Amino acid sequence: MKLVSSKTMRELDRRAIEGAGIAGADLKDRAGRGVADVVHHLADLAGSDSASVLLIAGPGNNGGDAFAAARHLRELGYHVEVWLAGAESRVQGDALKQLSLLRGESVPVEELAAPEDWAEAMEEPAPAEFIVDGLLGTGSRGPARGPVACAIQFINRMANDAFIVSIDIPSGVNADTGIAEGDAVNADITATLGLPKRGLVEAPALEFVGCLEVVDIGYPRTLIEEAPADPAVELIYSHEMRRLLPRRARISHKGTFGRVLLIGGARGYAGAIALAARAAARSGAGLTTALVPRGIAPVVAGASLETMVAEGAETAEGALSAEAVRAWADRLDGFDAVLAGPGLTRGAEAAAIVHELLARCRVPLVLDADALNVLAGEAGRIGDSRCPVLLTPHPGEMGRLLGADTATVQGDRLASARAAADATGATVVLKGAATVVTARERPAFVNMTGNPGMATGGSGDVLAGLLTGLVGQGIAPFDAAKAAVFLHGRAGDMAAWRGSQTGLVAGDIVLEIPFALREIALR
Repeated sequence: MKLVSSKTMRELDRRAIEGAGIAGADLKDRAGRGVADVVHHLADLAGSDSASVLLIAGPGNNGGDAFAAARHLRELGYHVEVWLAGAESRVQGDALKQLSLLRGESVPVEELAAPEDWAEAMEEPAPAEFIVDGLLGTGSRGPARGPVACAIQFINRMANDAFIVSIDIPSGVNADTGIAEGDAVNADITATLGLPKRGLVEAPALEFVGCLEVVDIGYPRTLIEEAPADPAVELIYSHEMRRLLPRRARISHKGTFGRVLLIGGARGYAGAIALAARAAARSGAGLTTALVPRGIAPVVAGASLETMVAEGAETAEGALSAEAVRAWADRLDGFDAVLAGPGLTRGAEAAAIVHELLARCRVPLVLDADALNVLAGEAGRIGDSRCPVLLTPHPGEMGRLLGADTATVQGDRLASARAAADATGATVVLKGAATVVTARERPAFVNMTGNPGMATGGSGDVLAGLLTGLVGQGIAPFDAAKAAVFLHGRAGDMAAWRGSQTGLVAGDIVLEIPFALREIALR
């Protein structure tokens, strides 16, 4: 999905109203309904059947969206209250129309126009389970001031006791640069309107945006297609992946949906390959096989009942030996995708395994974790392979691969991912907040699903297995990479909303994969 500037959004609004004949009030109403749907979905996942919602509105256009959202939330059965950060006399135009409609529904609207009003509110417990930030929109520039700044401070103060949803952008964040020049709302979810804004995926904004949801407000398709955007960067979003998994034929059998081979594991690291195998099975792959050291085979088989576990010769340290993989070299073509790396450990034998796979494999090969570490400084070797290769490094692994440090990678994640793609010819998945997917002569795609609870051991193994399973079903590697990071993040979000970020473990992500798949597959 294209990323646009605030200027482009203003032009879209103008053309929709003047050229397409869509009333500004209708755009506000659609925006409000979309925001209400986001809150409703979040409340459903969190198990809140009759939640209370406080919407905090500014006197400008963003406040009008909040007024419309409040009305729709009331219609959905929520207890709704609105606080206005400023004088009601400043509300004008379509925002004023929405405020009038809201008052007609008898929704309480309280004016908090002075700093002392907000100081008093901060001394009280959170007034609602959900707080919606409708203070500032894409047109705001510079630091927030006056009652709006106080309202932002209030929202952040309440964030430990309430979920925070921002409308369009987190108030205080520049929509084009992602920079917060003063106080800015730290949102759990940003429900951006129409099209996502470029600044929302910039590094400075990541701490504030949370998950990014795009609300369709009914712009004509031709206007969206004509809207100028940065051709080098796009957002990964579910709507554009819904045809990746076609309807399954009734006469299908387990061989129809791909055979995948996962190579890894070692004494003390059985969980990594087991999690990858479980995720591959959950991806929809028909048959999953794990080649692991003999000593951990019973553990992996018990942890992933759907996986066929093959025992391989092992080293004295309990890692898989290169000889075990050489014995399978002639069988690699019988699989539709191969993964190497989870729990593989580092060392000469691991390096020999990866080198063997790069030389002998002819089907898509996913390299993760230690399969990347043993290639430190050898990015060019990957380019010599005779199969499509997909790399899934975290920033440290990316730095080692490129001969750079982690800080350099994190300083410009897009450039680092592109450099790796150019050096290796592979599809590159640079993991972390705002995971980047790119390949040579392709745009970079940024993923905004996921949450800090996923910073836990085994989460990357789940992604690697999920990606391998999707590739094994015949999805093109680049498309599979985009789908995998989106689904992985979405599954992590679902796990966090149903439970908590703090208590989330990698196995929870695996269990949510089928539900995340519903966003890109009807069945």
